[in-house]
Amino acid sequence: MTSYRIAVVGGTGPQGKGLAYRFAQAGHTVVLGSRSAERARRTAAEIARRAGDAVPVGGADNATAAASADVVLLAVPYDGHAALVESLRTPLTGKVVLSCVNPLGFDRHGPYGREVADGSAAEEAQRIVPGARLAGAFHHLSATSLWNEAGLLAHEDVLVCGDDAEAKAVAVELARTVTGRAGVDAGALRLARQLEPLTAVLIGVNKRYKVRSGIRVAGLGPGG
Repeated sequence: MTSYRIAVVGGTGPQGKGLAYRFAQAGHTVVLGSRSAERARRTAAEIARRAGDAVPVGGADNATAAASADVVLLAVPYDGHAALVESLRTPLTGKVVLSCVNPLGFDRHGPYGREVADGSAAEEAQRIVPGARLAGAFHHLSATSLWNEAGLLAHEDVLVCGDDAEAKAVAVELARTVTGRAGVDAGALRLARQLEPLTAVLIGVNKRYKVRSGIRVAGLGPGG
């Protein structure tokens, strides 16, 4: 597997922290991004202790983290997403950018997918930074499982969508650090419109059945 320097923007949140841990555990160099560089450094130290102190994990503000990396993962809440991506336009241009942002809302009936003017958070990011090589991936993984489970999440698949072949290939490869298998090419970037809100369905299932459910695509064969 290719070794990457990966910036996780939003790396102090549950999803970003869990994915950063998995990437670091697999031997990638990881730098966490946060509005607070000090908070990013504290979380990075926590990840390094868990993954093994020899694993290179650092922390910085979002812009510095993004500028330093080969691959940038956007793992931030949807509220404020557009403004954050706009602020990172320069460091994201020309980079492989992976988005696991899920625009979700919650009311008395539970979680639901929010309407996004661009169709999805991934498409919104692509519009704001047209020079980014963008793919959507890692939307449906439980943050709790990413951080707490000792082994690979072998019961799940990572679905990847995008219009840039290189970005999709990177996401498909990085999926192995989580599930032990290549990610599943789910099609064009516009399919993020279906993948992102599907997370709301899984959250509802988890609450009703008290499990940490995931997505597994049947029929792909042992290599899928």
